[in-house]
Amino acid sequence: MSLELAANMGAAPKAEIPTESPLAIRGLTVSYGQKPVVFSVDMTVEEGSMTAIIGPNGAGKSTLLKAALGIVSPLAGQALVFGKPLKAARHRIAYVPQRASVDWDFPTRVIDVVLMGLYRELGLLRRIRPQHMEKARACLERVGMTDFADRQIGQLSGGQQQRVFLARALAQEADLYLLDEPFAGVDAATEKAIIDVLKSLRSEGKTVVAVHHDLTTVRSYFDRVFLINTRKVAEGAVDEAFTPDMLNQTYGGRLATGQIDQLELAG
Repeated sequence: MSLELAANMGAAPKAEIPTESPLAIRGLTVSYGQKPVVFSVDMTVEEGSMTAIIGPNGAGKSTLLKAALGIVSPLAGQALVFGKPLKAARHRIAYVPQRASVDWDFPTRVIDVVLMGLYRELGLLRRIRPQHMEKARACLERVGMTDFADRQIGQLSGGQQQRVFLARALAQEADLYLLDEPFAGVDAATEKAIIDVLKSLRSEGKTVVAVHHDLTTVRSYFDRVFLINTRKVAEGAVDEAFTPDMLNQTYGGRLATGQIDQLELAG
């Protein structure tokens, strides 16, 4: 039996996709080779929320985001952005990839990276005007990187590089921000700077979805969670879905009792 046939057989009846949702996924199945990485997943992101995508290594967290963005092709299912196909709503999305997936040896300045977020304004001629430079520098200021504008991107620390990519996303002035492990490998100061910016975006009515691995910070950083281990395990408000039972189901019982107790104390 083909994977595509298996995906169609295993999928639940398609639910109606809410047109007001910043990101609505239905029946999404993605496979690398013969192994499904994401299987028949439904997800509905609430507008103005901060959602953490949580699961063990290899659970399909990053793949789910990439499939929703069209970076990888699904076997089945669909994703709509504010009720529209990706092509019609791409301008409303900003994406921050995993830092490890970026070629940091590419010779470019910090300010030039941020200006990439203004590609729609710059047009085909890429004519950079004073107002574009002003906007790019304002985005760098927002992430605390103003003094590094003329530095080569490869000369920065990992945390500084992550701040620059967040500044590039801010320059897009999107409505939906998708981030893949934004806190991975960064220092404490950078993590605080990033979460402060993300929370400010939420206060402006923007929507944030981030692949996240640190379970101890979920309650203080996010208001909603999406738990996945190839299949969807749970979705909802942190108080309702981020529970010991749901976490044990997500991680296959691999969380130690001490870890569960620590999470309950953190709540």
